[in-house]
Amino acid sequence: MVSLHDRVNRRLKLRDLRLLLALDEWGSMAKAAAHLHLTQSAVSKAIAELEHTFGVRLYDRTPQGVEPTPYGRALLKGGTAVFDELRHSVNAIEYLADPTSGELRIGCTEPMAWGIVPIIINRLVRQYPRLNFHVSQADPETLRYHHLPERRVELAIGRLVGPAAGDDIDAEILYFEEALVVAGKQSRWASRRKLTLAELVNESWAVPTPESFAHSLLIDSFKAAGLPPPRINVVSFSIPLHNALLAGGDLLSVLPRSLLHFSAKLISFKVLPIELPARPGPLGIIKLKKRTLSPVAELFIKHAREVAKPLANRAGK
Repeated sequence: MVSLHDRVNRRLKLRDLRLLLALDEWGSMAKAAAHLHLTQSAVSKAIAELEHTFGVRLYDRTPQGVEPTPYGRALLKGGTAVFDELRHSVNAIEYLADPTSGELRIGCTEPMAWGIVPIIINRLVRQYPRLNFHVSQADPETLRYHHLPERRVELAIGRLVGPAAGDDIDAEILYFEEALVVAGKQSRWASRRKLTLAELVNESWAVPTPESFAHSLLIDSFKAAGLPPPRINVVSFSIPLHNALLAGGDLLSVLPRSLLHFSAKLISFKVLPIELPARPGPLGIIKLKKRTLSPVAELFIKHAREVAKPLANRAGK
């Protein structure tokens, strides 16, 4: 009797994995077929043949489209890894043929997209004009537990959440991020040399979402000072929104020091003289342990260390 392993080795091809990934992306046989320039019947037949090969149902058909079964998800996970490694191999070959070119997919948080990340990319593009960067933004938890394991990005840069490193993750701390209370430059608080949280108890705040470090830090700081919770009027991760709100009104916020360090010319914030009780949190680069980094990723990390030095040295003082 031919084993499942042997049947799969004989039958499964890269085009089958590509089809599965397209189905997962589009959630519909018709849309996947259009994306792959195939007929819907050809897609349906290919899936049926794959299910016959594996002896299990890979997709459930629903009125809205198709959804992967647990068997389908297991196969998708492997297919994603295969195409990711293949893309890395192609990028490595391109880099060996021309060390000044290559592609890197990066994940970062919103403050990093306004702070250290554009500084690093600008340095690299000036030196290597043919490098390509695909940058996606998400919160730290999404980057750590979804984008990296799902191989949507090769590395991520942002606040380190959970254990500094796990069975599947390598983490490198670049510096320890401080949180600062900020106001617009025209705010009535901007000229104050001394200030306490008690004086701000009736002010309006714009902060990131509740699961963020800045949000919880603000709540804890008021609580530690024996004060009622601050009045939070706006919740958003958007730095442009915070910039506009603080510049055009009296709202206050809590934002990372690195944002002011790297993007002082782009923002309308003024740091208020208030010390928050929490210790700075680690910020750095995370990547999968068993994933060989591309040459461009290694180059990015090298420049990230250099760009982060001023903040790392400040934390060490």
